[in-house]
Amino acid sequence: MIYLCWMRLLRREVHLMDDIEKSIAECCKQLRLSVNFAGQAFEQEGDTPQEYLLNLLTNELEYRIMKRKSKYLNTAGFPRRYQVEEFKTDEIDFPDGVSYQSLLDLDFYHAGKNVIMYGGTGTGKTMLSILMGMAACNQEIPVRFYRTAGLINLFSESRSKGTLTALKKKLNNAQILILDEFGYVPYDRTGSQLLFDYLSEIHEEKSVILNTNLEFSQWVNVLYDQRMTTALIGRLTHHVELILFPGINNRLRESSINEALSRISSQEVNSNG
Repeated sequence: MIYLCWMRLLRREVHLMDDIEKSIAECCKQLRLSVNFAGQAFEQEGDTPQEYLLNLLTNELEYRIMKRKSKYLNTAGFPRRYQVEEFKTDEIDFPDGVSYQSLLDLDFYHAGKNVIMYGGTGTGKTMLSILMGMAACNQEIPVRFYRTAGLINLFSESRSKGTLTALKKKLNNAQILILDEFGYVPYDRTGSQLLFDYLSEIHEEKSVILNTNLEFSQWVNVLYDQRMTTALIGRLTHHVELILFPGINNRLRESSINEALSRISSQEVNSNG
């Protein structure tokens, strides 16, 4: 008899808790609070009702920050992600007042500057720009990463489809635009003009990180128009940090092929000796 009464009370308590949980979830929905808030309502602790509420609200704020950072990272378009410790700075020529840490701290962005990275293929420009972009996402600053040829093609396609305004709206959601592999291939003339127009529109409003293996004097070879090229260089370098990558190709240096070539070369020297 006692056991049956206890079981009824237990079922009633469980039913009551389910009703409370559903009511909390409905309130959260109307207040536009996350599902996380409803779940945490049963897990948070506090010595007083006020402390309990503070802990609950603090957890919700931390959850929202985490979700925003995750969203920025997922929508940035990075081809892959890196760890800060992976990057080697020994063969990079930083200008005065600029360091690896200052780039990760986004000093250039807070000062309203662009960043141009110049150097050969495989010297670390893409990796550094991605690390800077990831650092921005973690500071809740939206970023968009594009290979330049890909973005130029998007501009051309969107114009022909009548969706250019939608593309610009998407780009305008970002505060930092990363253009990788600028100058690696000749570009579509229409797309180049549209990219120039867009970069002119965002001049001094957003920061641009541009990676290139071309000297400024050679940009006209991929953009075709001398006046447009001169104007683009002028806008990008108006407020800029220029970072030089004079090192050899890191991907080649670290590859097993390069190790094999070194061994072959060494064997030839020994045999000739």
